[in-house]
Amino acid sequence: MNWKGIFLAFAAALMVPSGASADTIKVGIVGPFAGPFALAGKNFKLGIDAYRALNGEKVGGKIDVEFIYRDTGGPNPAKAKALAQELIVKDKVDYLGGVYFTPNAMAIAPLLEPSKTALVVFNAATSAITQRSPYIVRTSFTMWQNTVPMAKVASAMGLKKIITTVTDYGPGIDAEKAFKKTFESLGGSVPESIRMPVKTTDFSPIMQRIRDSGADAVFAFLPSGPPTLAYTKSFIDNGLRDQGIKLLTTGDVTHEPDLPALGERALGIRSTYHYSLAHESPENEKFLAKVKEIAGTLDEVNMCAVGAFDGMHVIYKMIEATDGKRDPDKAIAAAKSLDWKSPRGPVRIDPQTRHIRQNIYLREVAKKNGKLINKEIQIFADQPDSGLAPTQ
Repeated sequence: MNWKGIFLAFAAALMVPSGASADTIKVGIVGPFAGPFALAGKNFKLGIDAYRALNGEKVGGKIDVEFIYRDTGGPNPAKAKALAQELIVKDKVDYLGGVYFTPNAMAIAPLLEPSKTALVVFNAATSAITQRSPYIVRTSFTMWQNTVPMAKVASAMGLKKIITTVTDYGPGIDAEKAFKKTFESLGGSVPESIRMPVKTTDFSPIMQRIRDSGADAVFAFLPSGPPTLAYTKSFIDNGLRDQGIKLLTTGDVTHEPDLPALGERALGIRSTYHYSLAHESPENEKFLAKVKEIAGTLDEVNMCAVGAFDGMHVIYKMIEATDGKRDPDKAIAAAKSLDWKSPRGPVRIDPQTRHIRQNIYLREVAKKNGKLINKEIQIFADQPDSGLAPTQ
């Protein structure tokens, strides 16, 4: 069988002529819009709608942008790849955006070079994603970026022995490695690392292992959604907090929509993350006001909305740079030079990794005006992705 011929035929089918200006730029958004992780997809759309409401529906006041949404459900690489291929070949999109789960991003990546299609990742957090194709830019975060500061915080707290618990897939493994490497380099000990299957719902056996380990604290990462709420409730309900064991996390585990369900027993839980709804800045105030105007409430807003909002900024700037023409190489080159003030704080695209650099905040669950919030108490400025060792 002539596999080379088949590949070339497929690549030819994906190719879209470049150079001609388009009346309408098409953007395909891939994400979970139904099922247990639908809140992420809802936030993708909120971020997109808020950006367009604040910056105009036409790029530069003249180029129309059409959005086509496709639902992946949960982590489903085969479905994600099929949907992206359909968007490229059938719908002839100029850009792709979204992507909540790392396995889905990895599955889409091989389609990008043959089709010359740029992908802006709004969430998926494994460091290696941007290395899978030169046509990927990320506006979310990576686990290394969020976890290294937490390991430094743990050391500064005087903690000596910490067990790690992470979901057993790309971001979780990155988080485990980042915490262990950093904490041990500072003199701490990580005697045990527990990897939990993605579909874990009963965390009581995990809590018993943490208790039996004799650790001062546990570092946890799970993808935000039903698993994070179940994990944190199990930690509290099984009495680990009452026994003095600290829970240290990235912000996925204490994201804002879960705080009311956790209640006041969550007060004091610390996390390191790139965004909090409680972030104080004019940009965040303006962003949240527009999101509330669109959604009617902020009760279901999380970091995915900001990833999409900033993803739209990058896509708009790429469209401006190419004057509406299909020129992905020029678009990616333009993205590499971007820096701006986001609702999360000052951000920029690292030209070598095509990943966002940003402040990471130490946050603590606190109560303000009768409502639980993630209060920012320390800033780790302009953080790189240590998993890729970008330029400083």
